[in-house]
Parts: sequence; C-alpha cells; structure tokens
Amino acid sequence: MTERKIRVLVAKPGLDGHDRGAKVIARALRDAGMEVIYTGLRQTPEQVAEAAVQEDVDVVALSLLSGAHMTLMPRVVELLRQKDASDIVVLGGGVIPPDDAAELKKRGVREIFGPGTPTDVIVDYVRKAAAARAA
Repeated sequence: MTERKIRVLVAKPGLDGHDRGAKVIARALRDAGMEVIYTGLRQTPEQVAEAAVQEDVDVVALSLLSGAHMTLMPRVVELLRQKDASDIVVLGGGVIPPDDAAELKKRGVREIFGPGTPTDVIVDYVRKAAAARAA
C-alpha cells in the first residue's frame, strides 16, 4: 500500500496579480513529491476555501503581496472553520510586517514565510504540518 501524497492548495486571493512567488513555491512543493493545486490569480476567499475542501488538501498556502493579508487570510481560516475543515493547515507568504504576522498567527494562520525564505524550509514545514495533521 502506498502512502498518500501531501496535497497542497496554492492560492492567490484578492486582486494581487503578482504570482511568480506562488509559482516558485508550487513548483518546489511539487518537486518534493507533493500534489499541488494552483488556483490562479484573483480568487475570493470563498473560492479558496471551497477548492480546499473539494480537493481534500492538507495545506492551503496563501500568497499575498497586495497588503490585504489582514483581511483575506483570516477570512480563509474562518471559511474553513465554517466548512468543518479547520484541520486544514493555512500558511501565508508575501511581504507581511512582523506585527501583522504575529496577529495572523493569533487568527489561525499557522505560519508566515517572507521574501527570501529558502524553499527547502517551506517544504520541510509543509511536511511536518501535514504529518501532524494526519496523526
């Protein structure tokens, strides 16, 4: 019997049209053997949460560079709770000030990765978070 691959939804909620970082992360996760679903640009939090549930993912990785992280990231967390999917790990990435990152963690975003974070650090974190979720 083969082990189920870690499933990650990479999403770009809001009006931010800069997706290079999200695509780099998606590729790094895929190259590490994970199944990656990329939602594309300009998704609503509702679309992201719905896709996460439909795709039965372990992790949602949100990428935001627009400054709307304090609104959009907690909204995705809340929508997952409403869908009885609060066990899905939500991660964030982008240009997020440290004070905002601390507040986002209080609101249910598990971890925040800023610009320049090595992809292997993110891959390792996703593996550990998915393993803890499965346990």
